[in-house]
Amino acid sequence: MKDPYSVLGVPKSSTDAELKKTYRTLAKKLHPDINSGDEKIAERFKEVSAAYALLRDKDLRARYDRGEINADGSEKGFGGGGFNPRSGGMGGMGGGGRFGDGFDPEEIFASIFGGGRGGRQRRPQKGQDMAYRLKIDFLDAVKGGKKPLTLANNKSLNVTIPENVKEGQKIRLKGQGDDGMNGGPAGDAIIEISINKHAFFRCEGNDIHLDLPITLQEAVLGEKVNIPTIDGKVAMTIPKGSSSGRMLRLKGKGAADPKSKKRGDQYVKLQIMLPDEPDEALEKLIKKWAKNTQNQNARSHMA
Repeated sequence: MKDPYSVLGVPKSSTDAELKKTYRTLAKKLHPDINSGDEKIAERFKEVSAAYALLRDKDLRARYDRGEINADGSEKGFGGGGFNPRSGGMGGMGGGGRFGDGFDPEEIFASIFGGGRGGRQRRPQKGQDMAYRLKIDFLDAVKGGKKPLTLANNKSLNVTIPENVKEGQKIRLKGQGDDGMNGGPAGDAIIEISINKHAFFRCEGNDIHLDLPITLQEAVLGEKVNIPTIDGKVAMTIPKGSSSGRMLRLKGKGAADPKSKKRGDQYVKLQIMLPDEPDEALEKLIKKWAKNTQNQNARSHMA
C-alpha cells in the first residue's frame, strides 16, 4: 500500500480536522454510488478510505510515523492482513486482502457521513456549507448593492449587499455550498463581509462621522462650505467663532437602519488647520489681538 499521506495528498503535519476534511472531499467524489461501474475509481475510493482509516487512529498514526508499522497497518517485517478498522487494530498476519482482512471502505464512509452500511441504504445528507470572505468598499457597505463572487466550483454570482452591512456580518446563500449526498440538498455559501476603510467617513451604528478641516478664517468669521456626504456634497454653514472639536449635525444624512430603514445623521467635527509654513502677517495679527485679550484664560475651568 502507498504512503497514506500521499494517497490523501496531505502533509504529515495535517491536523485531524484537516485529514477529515480532505477525506470527506475525496470520498464524495469517488464514492461508487456516483461512479457506478468504474473499477478504477472504486479502487481509488478503497485506497483513500484505507489511508484515512489508518491516519484517523491516533495510535496507529503515531506508530506509522515512527516507522513501526507499514502503510497497510501491518507490523514491519510481516506481510499480511494489515489494518482492520472494524476490529480497532491489526488484522491477522496471514494473507488477507490489500487493506487487511475484512476491510470495508463503506464503514469508514458511513462513520463520517452517517447512515448504515452500504451506500444505497444511507439517508440523504446535506452538503457542507462553504465559507467565503468578500471585501467591499465603505460606500457599498453603507448604501448596499451587488458585488460579484466566484465560488469554489467556479460558478460566478452577484451577492446582494444589504444597506448598512457591518464588518464581519455574514450573508447566507442557500443551496450554493457543497453538493449533497444520496439525494440530499446542497449546503449553503456563508459570505463574511470585510469592509475597506474610507478616506474620511466612519460609520457608527446608523450615523456617519466626518472630521472636517477648516481654516482659521472660517473658524473665526464663519463660512458656508460644501462638505461630502454619502449622497454627494451639500452646503453647510460653519458658525462664527467655532473651535476645533465642535460637532455639527446634518439630520437624515446617515445610513439607513436595517429594519426601520430610517436614516441616521451625519456628524461633522471641525478641525482648525493652521498654515503649514510660518506666516508673519498672521503672527502680527495674533499678537495684536492677544494684547486686547490678556485676561482671557482658555484653561480657567481646569484651575
